[in-house]
Amino acid sequence: MITTRNRNEVEVEIKETLGLVPGFFKSIPDQYLDYEWQLFKSLELGETLIPNKYKELMGVAIHAETKCAYCTLFHTEAAKLFGATEEEIQEAVHFAKMSVGWSVYLNGMRTDYDEFANEFTQIGNFLETKQLTHAN
Repeated sequence: MITTRNRNEVEVEIKETLGLVPGFFKSIPDQYLDYEWQLFKSLELGETLIPNKYKELMGVAIHAETKCAYCTLFHTEAAKLFGATEEEIQEAVHFAKMSVGWSVYLNGMRTDYDEFANEFTQIGNFLETKQLTHAN
């Protein structure tokens, strides 16, 4: 059983942190609010292994593909708050477009997965050797 604070305590903390209690938190059932806020605060606002700007750029790219207008807006604005430029946001979206396009193509052509994995092992070995050669 998850120990939770009451709704009022959690909403006070949300308001102190964000300036208001966003509607998407208001609709979360009482028994889950504290848990969801702690998760949001930790992953969205906290310092983790991935710098916040990069997490937000990943969010922009992901939700450009999922076509969630709410998430795309949220992560775009959060990326800006964490220092992302318009050019970085555009690059993240362009990368998502390219990556999804290759996924469509490879899956649609039913490319042999084992062959694909083997080729990338070879490419990785080649590039690693090439870097070592240029480093010397």
